[in-house]
Formats: sequence, C-alpha cells, structure tokens
Amino acid sequence: MRKEELFEILSDWNFWAKEMDTGIKREYYLKELLKTLTKTDQIICISGVRRSGKSTIMRQIAKELIKEKGEKNTLIINFEDERFSERTLNTLIDTYNCYLEKVKPTGKKPFVFLDEIQNIKDWERFIRGMHERKEAKIVVSGSSSKLLSAELATLLTGRHILYTLYPLSFKELLFFNNILINSEIDIVSKRTEIKKMMSEYLEFGGFPEIVLSSEKKRIILSYFETIISKDIIERFRIREREKIRTLAKFYLTNIASPITFNKVSRFLKLPLTTVERFSDYLETAHLIFFVKRFSYSIKEQEKSQRKVYAIDCGLSNTIGFRFAENFGKIMENVVATELKRKQTMNPQLEIYYWKDYQQREVDFVLKERTQVTQIIQVCFNIEDINTKERELKSLSKAVDELRLKEGLVITDDFEGEEEISGNKIVYKPLWKWLLEQYL
Repeated sequence: MRKEELFEILSDWNFWAKEMDTGIKREYYLKELLKTLTKTDQIICISGVRRSGKSTIMRQIAKELIKEKGEKNTLIINFEDERFSERTLNTLIDTYNCYLEKVKPTGKKPFVFLDEIQNIKDWERFIRGMHERKEAKIVVSGSSSKLLSAELATLLTGRHILYTLYPLSFKELLFFNNILINSEIDIVSKRTEIKKMMSEYLEFGGFPEIVLSSEKKRIILSYFETIISKDIIERFRIREREKIRTLAKFYLTNIASPITFNKVSRFLKLPLTTVERFSDYLETAHLIFFVKRFSYSIKEQEKSQRKVYAIDCGLSNTIGFRFAENFGKIMENVVATELKRKQTMNPQLEIYYWKDYQQREVDFVLKERTQVTQIIQVCFNIEDINTKERELKSLSKAVDELRLKEGLVITDDFEGEEEISGNKIVYKPLWKWLLEQYL
C-alpha cells in the first residue's frame, strides 16, 4: 500500500490527528494496565471476546499517556479497518515506518498499540524485533486467547503479560448508568436503584454497547453471529458451519451444567473429535469457558465432567433455548464470570467446582497456590426448605473436607449468618457480593 493510504488510515485512529472518543473510563482495568505498561518493559497483551471494549481501553490508555508523553509518542493501528487491502507482515512494517517518517515521535520509546493483531500473519516476529531492540513500549489486543498466548509463549517467553478483558462488571454497569458505588453506605442508600439494575444485568449482561442501547437483543444476536463467523469459522476455516452454531447454542442453553464431550457428542450426533475441536474454538473465541471439578489429582480433574458457562449471560438468555426461567443458573453464570474477572488480575487464583461420590455439589472452590481459600454455593430460592437443606448439606460437607471455617451462600436477596454442624454459613445477596468485590 502507498504511504499516503497508510497515513490516511492512521490519521483516523490516532490522537495526533484529531480528538478521539474514548468512551466511559473502565478504571478497574485502566489503572492496572497503565501501571504495568509504564513500570515494566513487558509486552502487554489484551485478549477478550469481541465487543468487550478492547479497542476502547487501548484508546483510554493512550489518552492517559498523552498527558505526560505527548500525542506524537503514541501510535494506534486497528487491523480491523477494512481499508487495509493487505494484512501481511510487510503491511505492518510499512505502517510503522510511515508513522516514524510522517509523525516523527519525539520520545525515545513511543507507545505502540496494535489492535486485533491476529489479523496479521507472522505479527509476532515484528513484536519480538521491536522488543529486543527496545524500540517501543508495546500493547497488542486480539479476540483469540490461544492465538495470542500460544504465539507469544513460543517467541516471547517471560516477556509478556496477558490480560483478559471481560464485559462490564455489575459495578461498571452501574457507573455507565450514573450510579456511583464507592462505599458500603452507597450500597445501602442506593439499594432500590441497584436492585432494579441487577434485574437488567441478569437479563442482558454487560457488553458496553448493549448496556447503553435500547435495542439490546438485536445487538446481542449480531454479536453472536459475528463471533461465530469471524472469530471461529473464518479464523479456523471451518466447513461445518451449522455444526459449530449448533454446539454453541447447546452450550449457551446449558450454562452452569456439567458436561462431558462424549455425552455432548451422543446428544448432538456429532463426532467426538468434532465436539472436542469445536469446543476448543468456542473457548478460544471467549464465547464460553469451562470450570473443572476440584481434585488434588490432575488426572481426576481431566476425567471428570466440566461445567460450562457463557462469557456473558446476555448471550445465554438471547441465543440459548429458554424453556423456563432459571434464575439460579443465570446467577451462577454471573458469579462464574465475576470470578474469571478476578482471575485476570490474580493469575494465581484457580476456580473449580466440588462434587463428592454421593453427588453432593458445591458451585465454586477457589484456590491460590496450594491453599483452598473459599467455597461458594449459589442458591436463588434459599427460603425453600428443601432447597436450603440440600444446598447446605453439600456446602457443610465441602467445608469439612476442604478444612475451611466457613462457606458462602450467594442468594437472590437474603442476607444473614448461621451455624450448621459447627460450620459458619454466610448468606449474601448477589448484587451486594458483586459490589463488595471492588470496595
């Protein structure tokens, strides 16, 4: 491509040409990413489901850096721009050289943001060269976790940090709707507003554009189709297009359910190898994720059923088949996503579910290094005596087996504490638990 064409594209994406819209700040990610970028020489990799806000957070980082470093010392290249007639390594090199020649950065190390980098073949060679020459501070983003991590792990071992960007947390959703929560007093005083927004969060999820739109379901449907077509079918060159859609809809219908690939294969009448391969693609594109059963044996973990969750409950509610309202599973999915969000800031956090030989089950076991730190049961209707007895029996057994002092039950709206079989059980409403994670 000619330099004039490349410079025209760059001018539309960069602050040195014009003021850019940076959306609503996502402080939770912004502070951590800025700290890592400015205090280390690590390459920052941002992965996440399409439309979760990767491009926006990169612009927000760039805008913060400009305050001290100046506009000319930041470069943003968005490889989703349709005007790139070629997406090759030479295109990447030519685009970067165009920036150096036309803009003439004044700092020793410009900050280079490469958005949706997986669209460029052999991109990692360019990144490695820049990093070894200490030429720039680098941030890359992509919608595929394994493409980023696998390629960088091979070529840049120990030189990169991977962050996963998720749709909005519940606190961020409130912030997007001008409801500020900074203390326990805010939680109590704004309880009515919070609970109203909780219902919306459980129904439509937290994709930033959807939170601010009145056409929520229409947009969710378009997201699903784009993820399936661009991030899975095109990227992995899949011919069995309807099969991957069928499997995706099956998982989104069966959130918070234990599955094995063998059973899915028999149920959907798909070859086992196809189910395994397609499941990996769906997880790589961040559409779903799996949680393994807790065991001190790695072999036992791999053999056991896994529980499947949607990256966002809005996708499950809109795409999955809903035969009846199941708020318990939706609540559990929201908790699972929140725990994954915490994991991206604390890589030592491991997430499992617990199940014993008597089929008693606890939804989440949290482990850091060698220590189990917490167990969580999610229960929508804790006031139903049969439900309460069943859930607490499992929780109490797990507390004993894992040698903890207490268990947490996340409820719809019930709060309190009690002692069962010598174990402390804490009840916390979902909306309150979600907000307290950030106080």
